[in-house]
Amino acid sequence: MSKSKINKVAKAFGKKEKVLNYTSNTYHLTRPPKVGAVMALIRECQPTSFEEWEAFYFEKAFTKTKAPVKVTKEILKELGERLYEKITKVVIPEWTEAFNQVTLQDCINYVYEVTIHRTYDGFIREKSVVNDNLAKKFPDIKFEESDSELDHAGDIDYLGWVGDRAFGIQIKPITAQSNFGNYSVSERMKASFEEFTEQFGGKVFIIFCEKEKIKNEEVVVQIAEEIKRLRQ
Repeated sequence: MSKSKINKVAKAFGKKEKVLNYTSNTYHLTRPPKVGAVMALIRECQPTSFEEWEAFYFEKAFTKTKAPVKVTKEILKELGERLYEKITKVVIPEWTEAFNQVTLQDCINYVYEVTIHRTYDGFIREKSVVNDNLAKKFPDIKFEESDSELDHAGDIDYLGWVGDRAFGIQIKPITAQSNFGNYSVSERMKASFEEFTEQFGGKVFIIFCEKEKIKNEEVVVQIAEEIKRLRQ
């Protein structure tokens, strides 16, 4: 489809977009477990019109859960109602309190903290996960830090080389604000992971860590299986 034929149908929400986006992402209200794998569905559909895509979605979309549920307009309406409830009962009170408390010094400290302290902590954490865990479990695999382009564009922290092919590693810390049991990969990240697989041959694995310890230990077994596959 040429650029001249592209007619966007998405609605702009203006200044409300930030709070809608923040809350929706925080509570995973538009992620595959709730609305299905939309990018996979639209690629399967290959629509030539918005109406074709809309009809296909409501015919084929199921939640990406252990017991898939067919997505309907009523379900999307319920998700919208839940979004409103989270904004009004949780986000607005929390943000109002924060707005009333934040100071100039908080802002100065935060910029320095994110730029210097958290960058260092993240670097040490990634090194420890790879050198003290993965490299010892898989001593014949060459682990290599990704370049800046692959890190920022593809969400990949490390590559594990198996001959001339590689699998990807993304390392995420577990904090008081995150729970890896409820984590779901965004459609954008799924697309970048697929691009990585096309380029390097291997899958991408997300490792959740607390300090240097890998918390989702099953990922080590999955990596071992992927190494075996890449060697074939």
